[in-house]
Amino acid sequence: HVQLVESGGGSVQAGGSLRLSCTVPIFVSDSCGSSYCMAWFRQAPGKEREGIAGVDSDGSISYSDSVKGRFTVSRDHAKATLDLEMNTLEVEDTAMYYCAYDLPRHCALKVVTTRTRKYGQGTQVTVS
Repeated sequence: HVQLVESGGGSVQAGGSLRLSCTVPIFVSDSCGSSYCMAWFRQAPGKEREGIAGVDSDGSISYSDSVKGRFTVSRDHAKATLDLEMNTLEVEDTAMYYCAYDLPRHCALKVVTTRTRKYGQGTQVTVS
C-alpha cells in the first residue's frame, strides 16, 4: 500500500469502546525504519482538527486532556502500526479520526499541519 490505512471506526453507544488501527505505507517503514512519529487526530463537524494521541520515534507518548485516562495509544514498530483503544466513549468523541505520520519530534498534538505531515483518509467514529 502507498498510503496510510486506517480501520476500526463505527457506531457505538456512550460508555462503549472502539479500537482504531493504522498502518504506515510500506515505503515509509522500509526507508525510515521506525524513525518517524505517529499520531491520531480527529475532526468533528464544524470544529478544527485536534491532536489526541501520539507516539514518537523514541517511544514517548502524549495525550490531549480531552482523552487522557480514557484512550490508550500503542505502537508496534515492527508492524509499523499505531492503535488507539478508546474506552468510556462520550457523544463528544464523535468525529472523523485521522492517523498521521511525520518526521521524528514533528507530531506535537497542537500542530495540525507541517510541511512533511501525512494523513490517512480517516475513519468515522459515532457515539450516541
